[in-house]
Amino acid sequence: MSLVSTDWLEKNLTKVKIIDGSWHMPATKRSGKEEYEKQHIPNAIFFDIDENCKKSTELPHMLTDSKSWEKIVSSLGISNNDKVVIYDNSDVLSACRVWFNLIYFGHDKEKVHVLDGGFYKWKNEKRKISTNNEIIEISNYIAKENINMVKSKEQVDSNISLNEFNLVDARSRDRFDGNTPDPRKNVKSGSIPNSVCLPFKTLINDNYTFKNKAEISTHFKELSLNDDINVVFSCGSGITACVLALAYSLVNNKYLPVIYDGSWAEYGKI
Repeated sequence: MSLVSTDWLEKNLTKVKIIDGSWHMPATKRSGKEEYEKQHIPNAIFFDIDENCKKSTELPHMLTDSKSWEKIVSSLGISNNDKVVIYDNSDVLSACRVWFNLIYFGHDKEKVHVLDGGFYKWKNEKRKISTNNEIIEISNYIAKENINMVKSKEQVDSNISLNEFNLVDARSRDRFDGNTPDPRKNVKSGSIPNSVCLPFKTLINDNYTFKNKAEISTHFKELSLNDDINVVFSCGSGITACVLALAYSLVNNKYLPVIYDGSWAEYGKI
């Protein structure tokens, strides 16, 4: 049950921890935090994807270390046994990145959920909106990192010849094929050899909900993946790779999400 509906969340507002994980592409000039401060789902707390990341790299919002993660999540008042629902107000469904981060650092994947349709659907349905600063009681979160959920550039390079996992890119076809400039400075156009492209928006409806399982399954089957090896997802900077990872987990309940965290921001760096 990676996804929950707006109806479900409205009935369980006080029974779960709610996270606004809104993040926007730099070119949009939008601030997830500023938008959260103006309006958010009642009881929601804000998770800053750019702030809560590895600081010793120029690569965007890379996963941090366990100790830093414990401080971050404790400061949000989230405990290890909490059921968590994440939503966003973003065109790139950034809530999926927070979903991945929590599972990577050991939160029970059965207790981490994404709001299907996000804040867009919630507002359109005229549900309650809050402008309050939520009061947080600091917790004592304990992380348990699962390094098998992330691939490095070295592993991605080795896989080009070894073919130990399928690599699926969530970017648009134009970016994947190198027909449009990369939006980031000092990053070339193109894609990783032997990877395949499945633009994440292919799996998303106009109201920001995920397409049904049959449609998602069809799109993955069209990639002709090798069923005998694992699936790893990449994108521009590790955000929309997590959208595909969540979508794949909907049609393969045994799948533990795996991404190339550096993604094209690292691989295509000039």
